[in-house]
Formats: sequence, C-alpha cells, structure tokens
Amino acid sequence: MFFADLESEVIFEVAEALRVPVLVLTVLALGVVLIELGGFAVELMRRRRRDLARLRSVTEQTRKLLAEGGSPGRVRETVGQVAWSASMGKTLRVLVGEWGKPEGESMMAKALAEHDFGSLRRLERTRLLVRAGPALGLMGTLIPLSPALAGLAAGDVQELSENLRVAFSVTVIGLLIGAIAFWISLVRDRLYGQDLSDLEFVANRLTAPAPVAAATPVEAATP
Repeated sequence: MFFADLESEVIFEVAEALRVPVLVLTVLALGVVLIELGGFAVELMRRRRRDLARLRSVTEQTRKLLAEGGSPGRVRETVGQVAWSASMGKTLRVLVGEWGKPEGESMMAKALAEHDFGSLRRLERTRLLVRAGPALGLMGTLIPLSPALAGLAAGDVQELSENLRVAFSVTVIGLLIGAIAFWISLVRDRLYGQDLSDLEFVANRLTAPAPVAAATPVEAATP
C-alpha cells in the first residue's frame, strides 16, 4: 500500500511539474503559428502575379539574353521577375549562372533538388505544429484536472473554477494551433509544388537546343 501511494504521489508531482512548461510551450506554439500565418499571407500576395504567359515570356527573354551574352546583372534582373519567393530567386540565379557551363545541367538539377528540400524544411515547421498543438492542448487540459478534482473534494469552488478555466482555455488554443497549421501546410504544399514546376520549366527551356531556322525555297534551290 505504501509503494502504491508513493507511486501515485510521484506521478502526481511529475504531472504537476509539467504544468508550467506545457503552458509556456502552448503560448510559444501560438506565437509561432501566428508568425507562420503572417509569412503565409505574404507568400499568397507574392503569388497573385503568377501567370503562365508571364513565366513563358520572361523565360524566353532570359534565354535570349544568355544567348546574346547579356550582362549577368541584366540576366538576373530579368529572370527575377518570375521569382515568387526569396528561395525561388536564389534558385533562378543559380540556373542562369550555370547556363552554358560544362557541368551546367547537372548543377541545375542539383539546385532544383536543393530548392525542393528547402521547401520540405519549411513545411516541417507547420506540419509539426499540426500534431504538437492538439497534444499540448490535451496535456494542458488533463494536468489541471487533478487539482480541480482535489478542490471539488475539499469544497474549494474557486480552486475548481480556476483550474477548469485553464484546462478548457488550453484545449481551445491547442486546437486552434493545429487547425491553422494544418490549413497553412495544406495550401503551402500546393504552392511549393507550383514553384518547383515553374523552376523545372525555366531549367528545361534554358537547356533546350536552339531552334534551327528552316531553309527558304530559294536557298534550297541554290546549288
């Protein structure tokens, strides 16, 4: 009986010790998801000018400048018109910088892969919050229930109400974190897929062979 009581007391103390860290982590997670929401709004605003015709036109202009030996600054400025994010701009600069080099195509492929990995790293932040938010909310709900029930048994209504208020508030915040993070992750997954598709289009057009002009009938008849 002694060991059973000791075990229960240890478990209670551990759970009680986690109360403050869980509440602090919940507030931090809320702050992080709000920051991610602000960054997500900026990403959406930048992609409002995304257009396939614009992408094709800028890519052809960039290809023409590279073929004519245009200045690197002008080439980067031109191709930067289709950079919907800082990561895309960095990758596009690598693509035009590797154009015409002996190992250019392999370095372009590596740059595209690195861009994809970077997108996955950014997605991991919100994907983690999708699980961490509700988990913190559940822990923050269950931990205050023990002192709340103790207050109920002792007839302390104030202790009961304060702990229940904390428990239910943390539940709502945890679910809110998970819902916002899930929505951001879902839409970002599509946006980053479009970004990679645009970069692959640019890389393919830059490395495509130049079209051969067809001979005119007069030229063809000349011996």
